[in-house]
Amino acid sequence: MTLQPNQDLYTLIMSALQETGFTFLYKEELDDSVLKTKGALNINAELLLNDSDKLNLPLPLPYNGIEYSDVEINNFLDESIKNDLQPIIIFGGNWCPDCRIFDGTLNMPSIKKFIDEKFRVLHIDVGRYDINMNLMELFGIPPEKGVPRVLVFDLERNLINNSSTTEWTTARDRDPQEIFNFIQTMAQ
Repeated sequence: MTLQPNQDLYTLIMSALQETGFTFLYKEELDDSVLKTKGALNINAELLLNDSDKLNLPLPLPYNGIEYSDVEINNFLDESIKNDLQPIIIFGGNWCPDCRIFDGTLNMPSIKKFIDEKFRVLHIDVGRYDINMNLMELFGIPPEKGVPRVLVFDLERNLINNSSTTEWTTARDRDPQEIFNFIQTMAQ
C-alpha cells in the first residue's frame, strides 16, 4: 500500500490492517465467543478525547511543598481503596513543564471525568529533588531525578506500573490521547 494524496496515515494503516483480516472491537463487544475469533484486536482505549478536551492555560500548579510521612502516604492508599478508588501518586514539581503538562492533560474534561470515577490522585512535591524523594523507596523505586513519576496502584495496594513510573517524564512530547490511553489501561 502507498500513501495517496489527500489520504492520512491513519486511514492507510486501518485499511492495511482490515485487509489482513483484523477486526477492531470495543471492550463492551468482548465476550468469550468474540475473544476466540481469529484475528481480533482488542484496543485498550475505550474512550477517545473530543473537541472539548483542550489543554487550558495557565497550566495547573498542583504541587504544594508539603512534606509527607510514610503514615500519610499509607493513609492516602487506605482511604482511596476504602472508597473503591485506585490510588495514583504523582511525584513532581511546579517548576517542571512536563509535570504541569501532564496534570493539565489529566484536567481535560473527558480525562478528569474518567479519573474522578475510578481514581484518587495525590501530588507529592519533590522540591528541587530535596523533599519527599525518600517516599519513592516505600514502593521499591529508586529516588532518582526525572519527574513526573506516576505510580498507579490496584485496589489491593499493588503498584501496577512499577516498570514504567518514568514514562511521563517527557509528557510535553506526548499526545493527550496517549496519556488518556495509559490511564484507561491502568483502570480496573
